[in-house]
Amino acid sequence: MKQSEWMPLYSEILEDMGYDRLQDESCARLLKAVTMNSDLVTEDEVAHMFGDRCTVFGDAPCLEADIGSTPPEGTLISSGSAVARLDALGISPDVVVTDLDGPIGPQLEASARGCLTFIHAHGDNQDLVREYAGRFSGPVILTTQSVPDTVVANYGGFTDGDRAVCIAQEFGCREILLEGFDFERPNRKEGSDPAVKLRKLAWARRIIGSLGPSVRIRGPGDGQL
Repeated sequence: MKQSEWMPLYSEILEDMGYDRLQDESCARLLKAVTMNSDLVTEDEVAHMFGDRCTVFGDAPCLEADIGSTPPEGTLISSGSAVARLDALGISPDVVVTDLDGPIGPQLEASARGCLTFIHAHGDNQDLVREYAGRFSGPVILTTQSVPDTVVANYGGFTDGDRAVCIAQEFGCREILLEGFDFERPNRKEGSDPAVKLRKLAWARRIIGSLGPSVRIRGPGDGQL
């Protein structure tokens, strides 16, 4: 997603959710600091990992059913929280997009196997960034939802799932299959507010829907989303 398209959406998200842009930018600086010794890679170095088709895995309760009904295809891109569930199904993603929420062990193990990880900084994951971001041993790209620089990229996206879709589009995917996406019935997480989660997912749906005709987004089966 172009910055000219993303930044107005980002301003709306900050206002709607009550988030602080300065906190987002502070976390991005922290992320750079704790990954100084990580295997930071450029877009050109990893572009070959993405094909014309991909499957993006979300963490909704329907994930296993979706995979059972429609086999994943192309580049396999997982949200961070879905990695453990994919492991249980014998699926190893090529790419993980994470804000370090959810089970971290499987994400670190995927990285150790060579999986490309996009690690995201936002205002309320600073503790997770400080504890885990420097422990990914595989190739890493850092992301922010605020202003990018030469080290931290911004491809658009608010949650891991819709950010993964934006990343897939940026790297040339033209047909994206979504599995484990449910914008109205998310997985319940201990300590999280279901109402806030639904508001986040409403933004995720809007962001995915805004990508337009340059990429075909579809769900399990042959249904267009």
